[in-house]
Amino acid sequence: MRFFRLGARAKSMLNKGDLGAEFSALMLLFPLRFHGPMRVTDLAEVKQADPSTVSRQAAQLVKAGLVRREADPEDGRASRLAITEAGLDACRQLHDAREAMLAEVLSSWPTERVEAFIELFTEFNTAVETHVRSAPAATPAREIA
Repeated sequence: MRFFRLGARAKSMLNKGDLGAEFSALMLLFPLRFHGPMRVTDLAEVKQADPSTVSRQAAQLVKAGLVRREADPEDGRASRLAITEAGLDACRQLHDAREAMLAEVLSSWPTERVEAFIELFTEFNTAVETHVRSAPAATPAREIA
């Protein structure tokens, strides 16, 4: 629980300046950056979030000019979300803020401990992802970004 509480506090420290959307909406930019344009339903699946929540968050990103809607080439009746240059800039800002915070936090750790931590934390994340993906789907009371 301590880790989750700290994570929420750390999120507020990362969101420097007004990027025009809630932090949880801004986190949708990263899969769009790495995977390219996608439908809201696909983005929800990638983020393991409720499609209606992702739709609301996507609307914030469109309004802020961080993503744009474009026709889906496979189905012209559907639309996809695509990241804009402003969205890429926001990703860089968030990434740089996260990197700076982690570098500061780990600056007093010896290199071998940082490497061991990275290895163990990667293993932990993989185990959690595997568990979440294999657990029966449940409707979340509210999304935690």
